[in-house]
Amino acid sequence: MDFTPTEAQTEARDLAARIFGDLATHDRLKAAGTGSDPELWKALCAAGLVAAAEELGLLGLVLLLEEQGRTTAQVPYAASCVYGVLALTAHGSAEQRGRLLPAVEDGSAVVAGAFPAQTGVRASARGELTGTVPVVPWLRDATHVLVADAGRQLWLVPLGEGTGIEEVELTAPWSAGRLTLEGAWAEPLGPGTGAYTDVLATARTAFAGLQAGVCAGSLVRAVAHTNTREQFGRPLANRQAVQLRAADAHMDTEAIRVTAYEAAWRRDAGLPYATHALTAAWWASEAGHRVVHTGQHLHGGAGADLDHPVHRHFLWGRQLDAYLGCGAEVLQELGELIANGE
Repeated sequence: MDFTPTEAQTEARDLAARIFGDLATHDRLKAAGTGSDPELWKALCAAGLVAAAEELGLLGLVLLLEEQGRTTAQVPYAASCVYGVLALTAHGSAEQRGRLLPAVEDGSAVVAGAFPAQTGVRASARGELTGTVPVVPWLRDATHVLVADAGRQLWLVPLGEGTGIEEVELTAPWSAGRLTLEGAWAEPLGPGTGAYTDVLATARTAFAGLQAGVCAGSLVRAVAHTNTREQFGRPLANRQAVQLRAADAHMDTEAIRVTAYEAAWRRDAGLPYATHALTAAWWASEAGHRVVHTGQHLHGGAGADLDHPVHRHFLWGRQLDAYLGCGAEVLQELGELIANGE
């Protein structure tokens, strides 16, 4: 395995870091409230960073999502790249790719994902969907939503006639909504359950990469704070207990990063990666939980301030923990896959 980024991946990552760093500032994030930042989304699309997901592959996308996570930038970047660009590239027909990809890649269309599969969604023989998905992240920003029915067939649903959206607030400001389908027209994406399995594993890997960035950003803030905050005439960072706590958080963050890199590399190489995606999801859930708590704890009382930047990392880390699934659930699924020889 070689996780060294290509020249194109490095250039895209550096460009993403500049855009997120310049536009996802604390003041702009506060102004966005619980919604998205449309100007930041336009900047990312204009720079070609949504379209880049098709060429850079999943490993390249993970690198870019780390940069989003470092700043907790409020845009549907992960969702539209995973459930839109990569899903269409891998499982769309030539006609679907030609018709849908240009709009998704230039940002005029945004795809959210109703994942994991919702057993309450049913498809008719004519491709009309009925059912309810309680929570879909970034749904309020979306023009389309990728839905898996009870049989795990993927359907791409244009939001409009037959669909209803009710605003839902999550732990993190992810513009989520409750999706109601009442005979909504949809088009199938990919044959059978193989497409669903691949998109789910891709999503787990990508959101694990996002969590690596969230944790790295939290830790950077904690290190800066403990190096400048003094107690009894000495920086907090000089205390062994603080150093050990930060070191543990660093190791946890690296574990999230390397497992996400491995799963992404395997997908790009055409190797089986479902168990590796679950491993990355487990580390992102369990270790991510620890890291963002550490980041907040090392800030002392300031970390509990709802307006403090580190608190946003805490909220994102907890939301990703919930989205990826609790550790016990992920381990059970991983154990079943291994036992079945998958």
